[in-house]
Amino acid sequence: MLALITGTILPIPLARGRWSHQAPRLAIATWGGLTGVFVIATSMTVLQVLLPYDSSHRLSALPEACLPWSADPCAAPDIASLSAADLSAILGATAVFFLPAVAFLRHTLRVRRQRFRHAEVLTLMGRREPALRVTIVEHTTPAIYCLPGRAPQVVVSTGALHTLTSAQLKAVLHHERAHIRGRHHLVTAAVQSLGRLFPALPLIRHICSEVPLLLEMAADDRALRRCSREALATALYSMAAGQVPQSAMAAGGPSAVLRMRRILTPEAGHPVLHGLLTTAAAIGAVTPVVLACCSIPG
Repeated sequence: MLALITGTILPIPLARGRWSHQAPRLAIATWGGLTGVFVIATSMTVLQVLLPYDSSHRLSALPEACLPWSADPCAAPDIASLSAADLSAILGATAVFFLPAVAFLRHTLRVRRQRFRHAEVLTLMGRREPALRVTIVEHTTPAIYCLPGRAPQVVVSTGALHTLTSAQLKAVLHHERAHIRGRHHLVTAAVQSLGRLFPALPLIRHICSEVPLLLEMAADDRALRRCSREALATALYSMAAGQVPQSAMAAGGPSAVLRMRRILTPEAGHPVLHGLLTTAAAIGAVTPVVLACCSIPG
């Protein structure tokens, strides 16, 4: 039941909430928490389905015995008493639990190889600019992107140098370095790997569409600590049509217009408070269902 709620029902109001664009880091954390609950609930569901009745009943009674007010002793199950069916069920639930981690590692290694090859091309075609701490490539299209990893670097096209003013260039550089400092490429890799595993699940569909945009907004907010709103917004407008490698992260792109409007017209109120209240309301709505399911006698 919990897997069904977190995988199909809760993502809908979370994706529609206007507060997420005003508090992107809180929204990203909420999506991550929802995904974690879904993975754990799914693995526990597999364990409950595969376990024999007696073992399943003991598993349901174990959390109740470990509550502080329980009179029953809380002890880990004896491994020697587990049957072959018990061990098979535990292995199946463990496989479901670690499947996203394996997919994340595979995707990370593949993207890392792509970045390494792209870095080799930049070594041959680009030139280092120590004053800006960037790599400059010859191209007429305005584009600025970061190549994260162990040796991160920011790449700037000559078209961007000719198009952007000094203030606009510094704003975009702050944005790209915010991606690097925040290790946003790891979050992106996790989202993309989940999208390959569960492409039809509503939770994952919303995450794949929302989290990349929220990461860009989080980098915008970090850049706005050191630049003006006008400089960043006009720079986004100038680079909205820029194309970058798939393994990189860029300030421009399809979301630039939406983010530019967000930067120039900040909403009043307390978005973090709205986000916390929304999250608390969602948890409060799920808690009675979970308690009801756990209270059904086995």
